[in-house]
Amino acid sequence: MQPAFTGGAKEIALQFDSAIDPDTLRAYEETHYRVLGDAPTTLRIGQANPDLAKLHRCFGVDCSAFVTAENPFSTLTGATANSVRQATLAEQLGRMGLRFIEGIGEHPSGTWPGELSFLVPGITLSDAKQLGIQHRQNAIVWCGSDTVPQLILLR
Repeated sequence: MQPAFTGGAKEIALQFDSAIDPDTLRAYEETHYRVLGDAPTTLRIGQANPDLAKLHRCFGVDCSAFVTAENPFSTLTGATANSVRQATLAEQLGRMGLRFIEGIGEHPSGTWPGELSFLVPGITLSDAKQLGIQHRQNAIVWCGSDTVPQLILLR
């Protein structure tokens, strides 16, 4: 795989060959990943998030992932099917003994409907990737101890 560097001086994204088209990748990088609940915050790819650092401390973890089950492989799916998919993901997270906070991924252009999602504090990168693969997602958002959200491609 050949790395390709894109972005401006503030942000350089490292991307590898993928089955995901460049416009979709760009949309993922531009999306606002909004964490709802008692301590709302917005995650942006490549930008450290001090509110997320506080949330990690509150939960006693050093990592988290932002995941969804909606619109598999970025194919628009009806609201009912998406609701069922998201409920299945919530049940799965519960069976895994993981806590999660509701969220929504929204592109600032508004050209794609927001996707209901979950921030999952303390989930391992391996488990987060596996969830994304099981729920037919192109990517997940991973946040390590530096609280800089990273786009993790799954295809």
